Amino acid sequence: MRNVIFSVVVALCPIASSSQSWTARQCMQYAVEHNHDVKRAELELDNYKAQQTGAVGRFLPAVDAAVGVQYNFGRAINPETNGYTDVSTFYNGYSLQASLPVFDGFSRLHALRAAKAGVLMGQSALRQRQNLAALNVLQAFAHVAYYEGLVGMARQKVAETELLLSQSRLMEEVGRKSSADVAQVESQRAEADYELLRQQNLHASALLELKKEMAFPLNDTLAIAVFASDTLCICPEYTPYMRQIQTVYASDTNAELQASYYDMLSRRHEWYQARAAFFPTLSFSAGLNTTYYHTLHSHTAEAFGSQFRNNMGQYVAATLSIPLFNRLQTITSVRKAKNNYRIAQEAYAQKQLELAKLCREAFQDWQGYLKQTEQMEKKVEADSIAYQLTRRQYEEGLTTAIELRTTSSELLNSKATLLQCRLMAMVKEHLIRYYRGATIWE
Repeated sequence: MRNVIFSVVVALCPIASSSQSWTARQCMQYAVEHNHDVKRAELELDNYKAQQTGAVGRFLPAVDAAVGVQYNFGRAINPETNGYTDVSTFYNGYSLQASLPVFDGFSRLHALRAAKAGVLMGQSALRQRQNLAALNVLQAFAHVAYYEGLVGMARQKVAETELLLSQSRLMEEVGRKSSADVAQVESQRAEADYELLRQQNLHASALLELKKEMAFPLNDTLAIAVFASDTLCICPEYTPYMRQIQTVYASDTNAELQASYYDMLSRRHEWYQARAAFFPTLSFSAGLNTTYYHTLHSHTAEAFGSQFRNNMGQYVAATLSIPLFNRLQTITSVRKAKNNYRIAQEAYAQKQLELAKLCREAFQDWQGYLKQTEQMEKKVEADSIAYQLTRRQYEEGLTTAIELRTTSSELLNSKATLLQCRLMAMVKEHLIRYYRGATIWE
């Protein structure tokens, strides 16, 4: 029976040469590399990494250098005598300062941990968008494969009706068929032509949708490879392993669930970072400065190099800052950060429940499509036998064209349903692997 089914479906879906045809996996890989949502996720991940780099940099000392130029006109302090003078002077100052915060209520530590969680969240979000892009392409690929199968069925139907019409006209000439039977077959022929045109239009629309999901040039030719050996070119290697599984649960390694978890973790550290504003801060600083001055219209000023060395001073300082009252801004920030953390907790719990439900639904659908596929294989085989017998009876004049049309339509519907069940089973199998945390496009 397996050989019969394979011969039937292969006849319905002719494929191009392997060098010109794209398998489902190749389509998914192309989409992951060119999808715009994936590219945005990559840029967002780079922003998270930049934020982590900035958080690490907050542990390093800050070094500042400054150069100042000043002209004093009228009454001012003479830098040489430190007394008032009304002579215009030129003043030039240089300074170099380094500061290092010693204690800030662990604000920098929690900022770094939040940034690390953000990077992990960005990585999970990138993997999620890659998988979602691959799933969208897989579904579009299945639609194209389905309509390609229907086009093959319609072509086969047109060829059969042409042959049947020729036979009916010959039988009419010898008096074995009436003109009504010939007219009925001509009607079937016209209907087959119409159905072929309709399925070709649907196939073209499905192919356009596939190109859009892949970010593939719309004007370029894209031919898909539906079959390899006697199985569909979607995920035949997973089925034997998956059949051994009795039930499926969403895994903690699922990219969507991990992104929600790391978002919750990042929000928690942001809350801790906001609370750090209640603590005093201690910092150390050190620096050196020097000056150069020159009284305008005077030719007795000391040389620049000599002043630069002689006026140089150094300092070391420690600063303790104690927050007392900042118009309730810290309390407001902590409250908002805590609420954001609780919102992330609820979102994570909801995501766990949602994925558990979707995973079980996908598993049930997959099992249902496998059982339907087995039953439809038997039905296609039975309908094929029934059609062949009815066709033989029609040729012998023992039945009418209406009965032949009925059995033919039943056979085509069975073939279409069989193809649909096989394709949907493959799509659901990939969906289960996604919920289990696997990378479906590799």
